[in-house]
Amino acid sequence: MKIAYLGPEDSYSHLAAETFLKTEGKGADYGRDECIPFRNFSEVFRAVETGRTDAAAVPIENSLQGGVLQNLDLLQASDDLFAVRESLLKIDHRLIYRKGIPFSDIGRVYSHRQALGQCSLFLSEKMPFASLKETESTAFGVARAAEDFSGKSAAIAGAHISFIPDGFAVSDECISDEKNNFTQFLLLKKGRENLPVSGSRIFFSAVCPHRPGSLLALLQIIAAHGVNMSKIESRPVKDRPGDYRFFIEAETDVGSREFGAFFREMEEKTLECKLLGAYTRA
Repeated sequence: MKIAYLGPEDSYSHLAAETFLKTEGKGADYGRDECIPFRNFSEVFRAVETGRTDAAAVPIENSLQGGVLQNLDLLQASDDLFAVRESLLKIDHRLIYRKGIPFSDIGRVYSHRQALGQCSLFLSEKMPFASLKETESTAFGVARAAEDFSGKSAAIAGAHISFIPDGFAVSDECISDEKNNFTQFLLLKKGRENLPVSGSRIFFSAVCPHRPGSLLALLQIIAAHGVNMSKIESRPVKDRPGDYRFFIEAETDVGSREFGAFFREMEEKTLECKLLGAYTRA
């Protein structure tokens, strides 16, 4: 089985891909070559859609910063991709810096935008004048910092990172603003037939009619069927100013009769309703 992820190696997405491989019947006997890195999330999604890989591991929500908006949009836009498994990863950000360089002398910090945002307090206190440089992944940030031989560039990456550039050190402690930080990753596969027969949660999107009380009506449907909503996130509907799409995770079994009745009513009473996945929280 081959799983696409946002590379290069040692990104959090890579760690999630390895975690999913272990739960997909591979046990400890999985090969690292079964995790295939791609440069950006668009390529990750395309790899599954075209059959280049069997699945993809993508972050969908962080406990500090909310939904990963690009991936919500990409999942919504896909014709036949579904989330079939989830994994919650503990996020442990560390500063990767050149040995002997005081933090106050660091002029640039490279990392993914999410990591930079999650370490803002540390960065403002320890290196207030450093320029924050966004990269496509945390692992790419380490590579960029290593290219600066002046020693004044650093990076933020996960404590699990296996490759430390020569002359660089890793901070002893997590530098996140909030130490209890988790990211929800989803395993995506192509084809509705890959959805589990049963599961404890579903993930779907819905667009309400643009009139007063329409969101309340949607929530009343959920409540009337005794479904517990575990999260909701809104995104503007592209090319329709003023309309919003709601991404909702709810606790219900996709294989139950109750789910069938609930989802049929959702489809009947919303402008759009799309099942995005079903899975069981570990």
